[in-house]
Order: sequence, then C-alpha cells, then structure tokens
Amino acid sequence: MRFNFELTEPDPESSSRKSLTPKEDILWVPLQNHPLFTSSTSTSTSLEGDAAPQPPSNLLAWDGASRLYYWDSNLRCLHRISIGLGDPDPTSVLAASPSKVLQTDVEINFEVNKISINRNGSALLLSGAYGLCVMYLYGRSSSKDDSIICRTVSIGSQIYFNGRNVIHMRKVLWHPYSDTHLGILSSDSVFRLFDLSSDVLQPEQEYYLQPVEPGRSRNAASICPVDFSFGGDHLWDKFSVFVLFSDGSVYILCPVVPFKSVYKWESVLEIYSDAEMFGLKSANPVAVNNSNLAIFWLEATFPELAQESKERELSTLKAHPYAIFDASLCLQGPLRKVCHGVEDEDLAVRGAECEGHAVSFLYDLASKDSILVTAWSGGQLQIDALSDEIQPVWTVGSPPRLRLNSHNHILGLAMLCESISGELPVVKLDQPHDHTVWLGHPPPLLRLAIVDLALTRKTESRSHISMFADPLMPERIYSVHDGGIDSIVLHFLPFTSQSSGKDETVRSPSVHPVLSTCQVENSTPSPLCGFIALSDSFGYSWIAVITSNKECVVLEMKTLNLLVPVHVDMEKESASSEEWTYRNPPDIISKELLSGPKVVLVPQGSPNLRSVAADSIEGRSALHQYLNLFHENYVEYAHKVYFELKHHGPQLKRIIDDQHARLGEAQEKLSKVVNKQSGLVNRINHAMQRHNLLEQRLHCLRNLPGVHKKPLSKAEREFKSELDQFTRVELDALRASIDTLRARLGRFTQSLKGDVRNQQRKIVGRNNVLDAQISQLKSSITKLSLVNSENTKKVKLVESALKKQESSR
Repeated sequence: MRFNFELTEPDPESSSRKSLTPKEDILWVPLQNHPLFTSSTSTSTSLEGDAAPQPPSNLLAWDGASRLYYWDSNLRCLHRISIGLGDPDPTSVLAASPSKVLQTDVEINFEVNKISINRNGSALLLSGAYGLCVMYLYGRSSSKDDSIICRTVSIGSQIYFNGRNVIHMRKVLWHPYSDTHLGILSSDSVFRLFDLSSDVLQPEQEYYLQPVEPGRSRNAASICPVDFSFGGDHLWDKFSVFVLFSDGSVYILCPVVPFKSVYKWESVLEIYSDAEMFGLKSANPVAVNNSNLAIFWLEATFPELAQESKERELSTLKAHPYAIFDASLCLQGPLRKVCHGVEDEDLAVRGAECEGHAVSFLYDLASKDSILVTAWSGGQLQIDALSDEIQPVWTVGSPPRLRLNSHNHILGLAMLCESISGELPVVKLDQPHDHTVWLGHPPPLLRLAIVDLALTRKTESRSHISMFADPLMPERIYSVHDGGIDSIVLHFLPFTSQSSGKDETVRSPSVHPVLSTCQVENSTPSPLCGFIALSDSFGYSWIAVITSNKECVVLEMKTLNLLVPVHVDMEKESASSEEWTYRNPPDIISKELLSGPKVVLVPQGSPNLRSVAADSIEGRSALHQYLNLFHENYVEYAHKVYFELKHHGPQLKRIIDDQHARLGEAQEKLSKVVNKQSGLVNRINHAMQRHNLLEQRLHCLRNLPGVHKKPLSKAEREFKSELDQFTRVELDALRASIDTLRARLGRFTQSLKGDVRNQQRKIVGRNNVLDAQISQLKSSITKLSLVNSENTKKVKLVESALKKQESSR
C-alpha cells in the first residue's frame, strides 16, 4: 500500500482565523467513518435555471495511487483525502483525517455534477450544465485559511457559455494518452479536442459529425449525439472515438490523435506492419488505396516510422501535428450486427431492440475483445463485441480547414465528417477475410446479450444510467442508476476464448445487485452523488459510494473464482441443513475411537492347554501372552478414550450449553406464537373477509362494458411505440437542433454586423470625394424625372387622339 502523509507546519498568524483544514495530528480511520462523510448536512441539489434532468452526479475522483478527491457542493471546495489500501487488514480502506482543502482562485458560479482527474494527477476537471473548468492541483498555490488556492481556468467559454447557452455539452473526457487534452461532445453534433497547454478557449481539433446525408434523415434522434468514448490500447482502437446517437446507432472516428500525445513504440509499429502486410499486398485496389493513406498518415504523424533502420531505441513515440490536405475523416457507421445466414440479413439492418432511447455508452477492452455497452432509458443494457478490427477511413475530395502559425506549422484543424454514402454491405460470419480487410467497411457487431436491469417505472421516466468497468477485472461492468448499483459479469468473450483454444459455450452474463438506494419497497430512490472503483496491487477491489445524505459506503468486491462456472445438478433435490448436519456430524471425537478397539485374534494354542496348570511354565507363558494382548489393545484404548473425553469435555459443555440456549429461545418463540395465535386467527378471518369483498368487486368490474375490448394488434402496438418514441425522443432532438441552428445564426449575424461596421469605417474616409458625385447624380435624376413627366404627358395626348379616331370610325 502507498501512504501520503500531509504533514504541514502550523502557521501562527492564522491561528485566530477559522480553519477549513485544522492543523491536527493525522488520524487514520476507515473511509466510511471519516468525519467528512459523517456530517448530517445533505448535498445541495438545486440547479440554476430550468434545465433538463441531469445525469447522475459523480463528485468522487481517484488518482490511481493514494489520493481521493471529493467536491463539496455546499462549500464549493475540493477535499483531498490520503487513503491506504489493504492495511492493516487486506480488505480495509483507511483514510487520513483531517482532509486537505483545495479552493479555486476564481468563483465557481455553476453547479458541479462531475469531477475527473487526468492521467498524471496534476489537473482536475469540474464540469456542470452551465460551466466547465480545470483545476490545477500542483500549479501556483498560496496559503489562505490553511487551504490551498489552486489556479482554475474556464474551458471553451466562448463556444458553450456565451450568454445564451444553447449548445449543451453531452460528454467531457480526458484523453487516455495525453495529460493536457480534453474531448468534448456537444449537442450541435461537433466533437472538439482542447489542448490545455496551448489554448483553453479555442479547440485544437474540430470534427463536425454528419451521420446521414442532408434531407435523408428519417428521424431527429439519428442526428442527436448523446455520448462518446475513447478506444483502448488495441491496434487502431487507440486512435478511435466511438460516438453514440439517441437512436442507438454507434459511429467511429479513426484516426483521431491529439497533437504531442505519447504512444508505445510496439503498438504503433504493430499497426504499421499490419497495413504493409495485409493492405499493400491485397488484390483489391480499394484496400491498397486505403492502406497507402494509412501508411502515409502514420509516417507523417510518427516520423520515426519512416526511418529505414527502424531502430527500437525509443520506447515511446510523440504524435506530430498532421492532416491529409485533400481528405477528411469518414464517419464510419452505423455499426450493424453480424448475421449468421440469409435469414438474419434483415435483423442486421433492423433498428433498436430496446425500449426508449439511448442514454450512455461504454467502451471496455477485455483481453483481446472490444466490448461496446449501450444503456437505454428503458433500463436495458445492450452488450456487443467488435467482430472485426477497426481501420482508418478517409473521404478524399473533402479538404480540412487548417490553422497555421507564422512558420506554417499546424496549430489546429477542422473537418466535416460524413458517413459512407450508399447501402453498407451485410457482413456474415462465413465471409472470407479478404472480402472485409482494408475495404473501408465499419466493423460489425457480435451481439453478446441484452441485460434488463428491471428498473421501476418511476425511475424509467427520468432514468440516466452511467457505466464503468472494474479496474482489476474488465469482464465486470458496473451500472449506476437512480435505483443503485448493479454488477454485470461477462462469462463469454469470443476472441479471448478463441485465442486461448478453449471451446467454450456461449453463456449469458450474470447480474448481481451491489447497492440499492430504495429504503423500502415502492419508495422513491435516493440518487448517488459519488462513486468510484478502488484497487490495489494485491488483487483487492472496492467500491466507494457517496449518498445524497453525504454518507460514505465502502464495499469489497470479490474477484476470485468469479468467472468460474457453477454446475448445479437440477435432478437431485437439495438437502436441508438438518439432513446435512446429520450426514456429516462434527468431528468432536475421532472416528478411530468411535469404531471401538481393534479386533484381537487369539493365538492358537495346543489342544491340551486346558489341562495345563496355571502355575506351570507353559501356563504362565500363555497367561503372559494374553495379558500383553489385552494391555496393547484394551488398556491403551481406554487411556485414549479417557484422554479424548477429558480434552473435549469443555467443548462438549459449550455445545450442550448452546443447545440449551437454543432450546430456551425456541421455547420463548413458541410461547410468543401461542400468545399471538388469537391475533393471527383474527387477522386471517379479516383477510378472508377482505378477499371475499375483493372477489365481489372484481366480479362487478368484469361486467363493465370496457373490459371486453379487444387488445391491440401487433401493428397497433408498433404504431403506438413509434408515437411514444416520437413524443419522448424526437421532440427533444428537434428542440436541440433548433437551439443549435439559432446559435449558429447568432454567430453568423454577429460576424455580419462586424463586417458591416468595418465597411462603414472604410466608407467614412471616402465621403468627401463622393459628395460631388452624389450631387451630380441628384441633379441628373431630377432632370430625368422632368423628362419622364413630359413624356408621360405626350403619351397621354397620343392615347386620347387615338381614342377619338377610333370613336369617329
């Protein structure tokens, strides 16, 4: 375990002031008993403005070592808690008291609903519906009220928080291969990467997502993004971004690499060799073209790969800013299910199989399998696995927009990412490998399971489900919702099972409730305000949860033998505890003593032994032999019995006393039952009367005319579900699209006003020169008007003359 003792010297000048972090000796207590979480003050849940229901807040963060961070919504400060895992008990979690208080150097005027820490633990993200800030934990700090003042900056305030707040952030994540890059997905279908080391207001990379062709969208949910996730350390997955839309469709952006991010030499060289081996040597010209673009991009982004020697002196590679000048990334998708035959082709292109709309997304790398989990508002989890590898795809002829410095170095880029036009081919399991590799097709999905969390109807109307993987066992996924926390364990991974050579059958995942926030049945659940998974190097895992009442709960999660299947014989009936105890009694006395003394075989003597006198030599030898046999077997056995009885006497006494105590408790319970028997009889009679009354009412209700209505047909039910989806999903998506268009229109009108003002400033200098020309134009216009009036009079005279001639005829 790793400790971090925060010992500071007392400051005599601040002794008179109120201290948020008292200067006291460090006291190690269990995390759930920390004074910070034993306060009765509840967390504030008020939101600014009329906002939509927010997802579950997570105000806990862990740096992966020995520090736990908790955001206090009441005091608007950050608590840093030093923790120790597995000491003194291997299953315990200790925390240092008091905690260290960290405050921002600027006022946080928005409600924080999520915090997350970057890879090296130097910066903390504070995100909310009305603000996004980054708090530097090891930057410039000063002592104030025995707390640390940390530098805090706002991210993308000109884009997301410009006063009207019509562009909402859907998801904010730290990039897994950079300490300074943030990925933000917003409601205007734009994915942005911010580099905090260079510019916190302007994004480094912008990707405008267009999942369908203009004018061909069947519903608004297909263009409304809700969540995204970065890929894991597996081939091209590390350069991929997975985007989830409200209708459940998943798209992939590849490759997306933050500038100056760091990657392993072996992993980059692996995909470089794969492109050279399977792409360039392919007989399909499309595969050769796609692999050429990928190799060209790899050599430009990582120049060390282009060296002929390819020396392995470097263990890591740094990404250089680069973009193909005449091509933009293709939005690969939507990802479709792999089909097993002709009869399953319709299922591969069919829409969502779950209820409601998609709310969250999780990418989980379990051994050799890339697992995609989609959570739906109806309480279902859709679990899929990528059945093929991801390859980068570009759209040639769509150049990106680049932002350069004075030395023509790339500072930022923006590109329009469109989906592949036309119908995507249906991928089958028996399809040859050459028909799919490097052809630009999105990887198909292999459906593993659909898990129903069985959420109550009260929570389904506003259900927001968030998910995270176990840090020690990626096969276990935790789902956090208003009803509590559930654990889903995957027992079958296709690529992992195939590579290990095991012929395993497809097993459905197991679902176990971990924590329930409903105190009693049919009660309103209390949402959680913080949850984090902890683990140590010895294989122990915990879950720390903060409730809305500011209470901490720490649960140890077992990982040993969790994936081993349990075989149950359904034909045999399970034995009761009494029968099991009777069959296997406790070993109080050894079985050797219970079996009795050993059987002694009497030695054969002479037939005239009875005629031998006892005092003779032969008689004495026979008696001596019999006495030895008796002593060896019976006397020694008696001594063993005496020793066992003396040794187990106290234990037997304890057992007898325990049996007497249990007998007394049973007699007491029987007496209580006898006393309550009359009351139970009355309650049973009352229940029978109530049952008869309910039967009469049910009989009356069956006679009503509305009971005999026919149920809805299949087509009517499908139409009703479409109407419900339109009312719940489509209207929200349309409102979001309208708000996005208004925001773009506002920015466009502001830019036009700025251009008009610049033009007016330029015209002011020319007014003196144009006055003379304007006066000449005015005079010429007056002359022309006079000539025009004279001509109209002449025309009228001619028309009157013509009319007279016609009338005279």
